[in-house]
Amino acid sequence: MPRNRSQLSLPLPAPSLAADERPVPVRMVNEWVYCPRLAYLMWVEGEWADTTDTIAGKRAHARSDDGGGRLPAPPDEDREVSATPDGDDDITRRARSVTLSSERLGLIARTDLLESTGGRVTVVEIKKGKRPHVGKGAYQPERIQVALQAMILEDNGYEVEEAAIWFAGSRERVRVELDDELRTEALRAASELRLAAAARHRPPPLENSPKCVRCALAGICLPDETGWFSRRDPPRPLNPAADAAMPLHVVTPGSRIGKRGDTLIITTPDDEKIEAPLTAVSDVSVFGPVSISTPALNALFRNRRHVAWFSTGGWFLGLATGEGSRPAHVRAAQFRTIFDEGKCLRLARGIVEAKIRNQRTLLRRNWRKERKTDDRRDVLARLKRLYEKARHARSQQELLGLEGEAAAIYFRHFERMLAAEANESPFSFTRRNRRPPVDPVNALLSFSYAILARVFTSALLTVGLDPWNGFYHTVRPGRPALSLDMMEPYRPTIADSVVITAINNREIAMNDFIFNGPSCALKTRGRKAFLATFERRMEQEVTHPVFGYQVSMRRLIEVQMRLLARHLEGEIRQFPHYLPR
Repeated sequence: MPRNRSQLSLPLPAPSLAADERPVPVRMVNEWVYCPRLAYLMWVEGEWADTTDTIAGKRAHARSDDGGGRLPAPPDEDREVSATPDGDDDITRRARSVTLSSERLGLIARTDLLESTGGRVTVVEIKKGKRPHVGKGAYQPERIQVALQAMILEDNGYEVEEAAIWFAGSRERVRVELDDELRTEALRAASELRLAAAARHRPPPLENSPKCVRCALAGICLPDETGWFSRRDPPRPLNPAADAAMPLHVVTPGSRIGKRGDTLIITTPDDEKIEAPLTAVSDVSVFGPVSISTPALNALFRNRRHVAWFSTGGWFLGLATGEGSRPAHVRAAQFRTIFDEGKCLRLARGIVEAKIRNQRTLLRRNWRKERKTDDRRDVLARLKRLYEKARHARSQQELLGLEGEAAAIYFRHFERMLAAEANESPFSFTRRNRRPPVDPVNALLSFSYAILARVFTSALLTVGLDPWNGFYHTVRPGRPALSLDMMEPYRPTIADSVVITAINNREIAMNDFIFNGPSCALKTRGRKAFLATFERRMEQEVTHPVFGYQVSMRRLIEVQMRLLARHLEGEIRQFPHYLPR
């Protein structure tokens, strides 16, 4: 029998690796056979999200990932293998977490366990679940994975006759026969993945597949949401309704953020220590003179967490992030759109129409009965005419005019949404002003818009888009134009709504503000109270107006930004805006 079976003449030849190509991880070939779109998202686009299943899988691999043991050198081809006098060839040696590659096959693999006995090696792959009751003892993706691992070993001079899969859930070991049919199918799958990556063609999502239900990347892939635009099938609620992790806001001047183990430690000027596990933190915002250590930044970046900086007065200054996935082709699609005036105008129409419609909805919902109501119907009718005009605007300049007119009407009647008892208080409101805001209501609006800009900048970076290049707002240095574009429809439904709630529920008081000349800003206690109100709104579950399922506002924004990326890439025909009724 030939020693190196991967050299057999197979129907599908294995392509050699070009100088500018990276080897295909065998684990990704497993995912490709299971779901091509999943493999593409993970390997080509660098996407990932942990779930309870993936964490359980890491625990099952904990021992093998620690390494240990030593793989003997491959036998010399020019001499026969003979037993040593003390019979060591009958001893089974084990090596864990061994990484090998094959330039001829263009593959690389980290094997969980290799068992070497008498010059022959057995590949053992560890799976967290129970052995499936199928004909060959294991599913095809896992069988293909161990077959490719065996072929890599053979290319490195080892003799491999069989492979095995250990199922930790049922503590069973299943033998995998490395026949020519399995080897051929494994090479074909590796070649298909390599070609898809080279072509930069994302495979379509699976249709109504049970595989999507527990997939870690369901919230990134959006299989049912993407398919809705072609099939109109109601999406399943595959995304969790709300995030387990929450934003961390540090607003007390002089505080320090450090790290101990997997926990962030916030130390206040009074030496009070507050602990926040990294797994419970979705991102971090620091306000004014707050410091953060390099180890804390490193840990946040490794966990794909963003860190935002605000001035003491609440202005959004910037955001830092780690490498993350940042798929370049998403930004390429964004830049192609930026240079297409027709597409930019269509996107801008949708943005302005959605903003005016949501302004009208907020007024209609929150107009206080004790306020003057005789002009309510006329105000709502005027806003309706404006968003209908925006739908057919012929230029960006016309849209700016319509948006400005709608804003003037909206803010002229903004006070009608505030409780009447606040009318004679500092919370009265006559017009929108900023830079700086001169009264408490304008200070709250400006602060709320700054926080919302951070939310959208973070969401856009997460999906791979460039927040500083937009389709409607003018691009200027230091201005996140795309963040401002995308947050426009959410100004009324999130930012303005939070301001109204904080005032009407008396969560903010007059002594929460500081006046300095003509300007007005929140004090530290006021910022804390307002941020709590803002985060409650972000965690509030809402009904997606297109898909019909319930998600938190925070999750909805991420879904919408991913749909924007899919639209720019041409995967879906239209971008649906959030338009509550």
